[in-house]
Amino acid sequence: MAAESAQPSQSAAVKNASPEASADPVKEQAVALDALLADSNDSRESVIRSVANITACKDLSRAAADLRAAAGQRNDLVTRLSKLSVDKLPQHQQLTAQLNSAWKASASADNHYAAWADQVAGKKGCKGGRARQTGQAAAGNRASGEATAAKQQAAALWNAIAKKYELTERSATQL
Repeated sequence: MAAESAQPSQSAAVKNASPEASADPVKEQAVALDALLADSNDSRESVIRSVANITACKDLSRAAADLRAAAGQRNDLVTRLSKLSVDKLPQHQQLTAQLNSAWKASASADNHYAAWADQVAGKKGCKGGRARQTGQAAAGNRASGEATAAKQQAAALWNAIAKKYELTERSATQL
């Protein structure tokens, strides 16, 4: 009788554990990455506004500060990505490599543009209300191009996963 009474509780324990056991570990990883990607576009408008302000020689100290903050946010995304388990996602190595490249290149561009703002704020940095182009501006443009290319590849890889698991698809500009 004691053995019979143990059976129902053992069976109940197995039934209670089965939802966890049957949870899709790939979907769990995809959902976690989706949450991180949701934060990846936070500084985009600030960066666009800051670069436009530098070009127009307006509010240069704020532009530089906002760009440095954006670079910090992008570096934080790289750190957070390194802490996520994504090993079960399809093409996870390529996806994480592209995201890392994109965010590191974006941070580099942000820092170059911030340095450009500092240069423009100096003597003869502006002429006729326009910022003079410098090596920092050129380096920012190159890094921005690298970031765009990596974001395009990352978006394609991510969107295949997002479709399968009914998560948010993202364009390159949203990464």
